Amino acid sequence: MDLVYIGKIVNTHGIKGELRIISDFEKKDLVFIPGNKILIEKELHKIRTYRKHKNFDMITIDELDNINDVLKYVGKKVYTSRDILKLEDSDYLLSDLIGMNVVFNDTVYGIVKDYSNDINPLLQIKYKKNYYIPLNSPYIKTVDKKNKQIIVDDIEGLIL
Repeated sequence: MDLVYIGKIVNTHGIKGELRIISDFEKKDLVFIPGNKILIEKELHKIRTYRKHKNFDMITIDELDNINDVLKYVGKKVYTSRDILKLEDSDYLLSDLIGMNVVFNDTVYGIVKDYSNDINPLLQIKYKKNYYIPLNSPYIKTVDKKNKQIIVDDIEGLIL
């Protein structure tokens, strides 16, 4: 099973076993659906309820409806199966881009080291120095998953 990291449980909420997850995962709407299965530190659970609360994703799992049953999950990482996402061949996750080469005119101008998924997602590129590429920008022409490359346009405007 190919697992994808979706967030971390940071606390409980109330006394009825609700878990508070902090997540910047870009496809939450495909994961946080009642009935879907998630993995919390190697334990498989079924999402029973889901709601948004401030910056958090709030879930209850299985038949655990008491705070004492879920306290052990605080601080644990949450994963899902890539199969649940049902991605097309042309689709990708931000985490898939890590390790890809950034290419302009057949020359490699760095490797994707990290990303941030805020209002405007950014890719952190390691070259002679670190620079950032806005993911939703005219600089990125194509993402070639097969060859692990991101083809960009006008790299000099980005790294100078």
